[in-house]
Amino acid sequence: MRVISQLDQLRELPGASAVTIGNFDGVHLAHQELLRRVVEEARRLNAVATAVTFEPHPAKVLTPQRAPKLLTPLPRKVPLIEATGIDRLVVLPFSKEFAHLTPVEFVRNILISLLHAVSVHVGPGFRFGYRQSGNTETLQALGRQEGFKVEVVPLLEVRGEKTSSSRIRELAAAGRVNKACRLLGRPFSIYGPIVSGLGVGRKHTVPTLNLAPIEEQLPKLGVYVTRTRLRGAWHDSVTNVGHKPTFGDHRLTVETYLLDHAGETDESEMEIEFLYRLRDEMKFRNPASLKSQIQKDARRSLKFHRLLRLLQQQAGRPTPTLEPN
Repeated sequence: MRVISQLDQLRELPGASAVTIGNFDGVHLAHQELLRRVVEEARRLNAVATAVTFEPHPAKVLTPQRAPKLLTPLPRKVPLIEATGIDRLVVLPFSKEFAHLTPVEFVRNILISLLHAVSVHVGPGFRFGYRQSGNTETLQALGRQEGFKVEVVPLLEVRGEKTSSSRIRELAAAGRVNKACRLLGRPFSIYGPIVSGLGVGRKHTVPTLNLAPIEEQLPKLGVYVTRTRLRGAWHDSVTNVGHKPTFGDHRLTVETYLLDHAGETDESEMEIEFLYRLRDEMKFRNPASLKSQIQKDARRSLKFHRLLRLLQQQAGRPTPTLEPN
């Protein structure tokens, strides 16, 4: 997949495009369906399957005080979009000047002049142009006028849940990571640099790896069954998101305890997949009581992982949304 972030680069690219447009935060199941349809249409028309997104998220420019916590920052979003078969990802630099494009200007300047769009696929809630004045009906009218096809892909529901980035954020913020997994089509995860902690775990309870503070969406404070990736290898783990109340008032931390790896690591980054929420974060009488609880959490996590692998073997596919008794 070719990633283009400068409009001038598009002027050098000939050929027609089948296009979809959106923020694609999370690249969840509804996004995946939209992207899949674009790829199919592009192959049918002998066109380039193209996804158009924006950086930064428009809300960060227009209403920064209300901007959502991202599920997938751009470095994470790119490989997820590539995995759908998209040929070209156009990352449009979003600014207040760009936001003033009218729907007609966006269609003519971007979709027609630069992308040579012959087919455009969007979701039912698609809005575009200055102050979001354009909707799917506007796009369809402009498509008839400018000579490109418009397909509005219906809203996707999974087990009665509307699949959207905002709904996934709500589920994660409520600690319902197993349901967030369903809508994402993969485990809810966060990733970033590993940083040194205060040494509390190694001294008083169990050794953990600490994730550097991130601005993306975190799950609700608490303890989770997780998997942690180091250098491409996945490790069963249990992860705490919280403030370490047993040891005083600390900043928010994400610390993961690897259940199958007792040694040190020289890795600089890690990714944590959240599979199931075990309990709230709690303040214990002393470190010994906390260590005893962590050992119970570890045993429950190991049981979860064993059952998960058994179901995966039986089904022949991943089953990240298991809810144990």
